[in-house]
Amino acid sequence: MDELLPRSLTPSVLAVLVRRGADFAAAEDAVQDALVEAVRVWPKDAPRDPKGWLVTVAWRRFLDATRADASRRRREGLLDEEPAPGPAPAVDDTLQLYFLCAHPSLTPSSAVALTLRAVGGLTTRQIARAYLVPEATMAQRISRAKRTVSGVRFDRPGDVSTVLRVLYLVFNEGYSGDVDLAAEAIRLTRQLAAAIDHPEVAGLLALMLLHHARRASRTAPDGSLVPLAEQDRGRWDTGMIAEGVGILQAALARDRLGEFQAQAAVAALHADAPTAQETDWVQIVEWYDELVGLTDNPVVRLNRAVAVGEADGPRAGLAELASLSDALPRHTAVAAYLHERDGDLSTAARLYAEAAHKAPTLAERDHLTRQAARLNAGVRR
Repeated sequence: MDELLPRSLTPSVLAVLVRRGADFAAAEDAVQDALVEAVRVWPKDAPRDPKGWLVTVAWRRFLDATRADASRRRREGLLDEEPAPGPAPAVDDTLQLYFLCAHPSLTPSSAVALTLRAVGGLTTRQIARAYLVPEATMAQRISRAKRTVSGVRFDRPGDVSTVLRVLYLVFNEGYSGDVDLAAEAIRLTRQLAAAIDHPEVAGLLALMLLHHARRASRTAPDGSLVPLAEQDRGRWDTGMIAEGVGILQAALARDRLGEFQAQAAVAALHADAPTAQETDWVQIVEWYDELVGLTDNPVVRLNRAVAVGEADGPRAGLAELASLSDALPRHTAVAAYLHERDGDLSTAARLYAEAAHKAPTLAERDHLTRQAARLNAGVRR
């Protein structure tokens, strides 16, 4: 049995139940029961129509639960709607589930968890392990999210930008535990791109592919971070880069620029450079100018300061940095890098040490600490 098949069908089966009138929480429980039954039955007796099989079994599980529920009378009209045997309808409401899971009433963490459960088909245990939290904690988070959206109907257009931000959050979680969330985010975004013709969906998919292509080179064998300029570009996935660039070019040709397309353009320029020294920093600055115009995001301005420092020299970068709040994440690390580029090694060493104390991850802290130690050793000599 193809183990990925039931998981890939989960969102469309869940959407069928919700469209027929089941509330989200009950429908999700019924689909999970059907998936368990599929794992038991399919290896010995695979159905001709896997989706239709799952819809039928999940609907029966839902009806069984409904009959036992105290609100049976309110829902008894649903009992006559059991689908007849035969192929499942071709309608795919997966896209609606994306919008539901990205509902504005949910916190970002809850939206991500619900998307992974309902659209991604992951178990609560898998999601908990990916986020390094107890399974009970994740179960409570998902339950609260399901209750929040249980009364939401599929009768309003969704906000694509919210869905994309949720998927980007999933991607940025990277890898932990037994679930590769970066790969999972790419899978989900491919699914969304197949369901909706939108240049920003394509832009996000391109961005993910271009970043993911560099994954193997981002850490050394001992687990330490390897900065982009020092990465072994021979280990980059050229096939994934080519796919990402092709998707990006098709999106940009539609002349409906959005922030994910602009970010992907920056990533494509990095991927296109044979060496770090050959990076087209002038064009990267131009793309950051586009991003600033689209978002006016201070983090984008911080990244732009780095690009200006590479294109026009470190002092130009420091001048850009001076206009930004030093409370921004990684502001101190950027200042340290630019001061080092400018030859002020003692200031750079002090700032690297300060940045290490503020680092959000252990790997970043260790990297910045090593940078400070390297410069301090050089200053003492």
